[in-house]
Amino acid sequence: MKNIAFILLWITTAVLVAVTIMSALNLAFPIIFYLTCIGQGLLVFTVYKILTDKYKTDKKFKDWYEDHPMKND
Repeated sequence: MKNIAFILLWITTAVLVAVTIMSALNLAFPIIFYLTCIGQGLLVFTVYKILTDKYKTDKKFKDWYEDHPMKND
């Protein structure tokens, strides 16, 4: 996955956390509404970018996790 996917993920997370904080502080409804719409659009775009990334690997399911290799008995 390229760096743009991580950047988009952080921006989307920040926007949606900001919406949560703004709604808890009872800010004006139009600000929260439009920021929510922007956040949902960013979420859909981020998922699209991550799923259409041209990532290639030579790992197989039998390789399991790299941090916890399985014993081949």
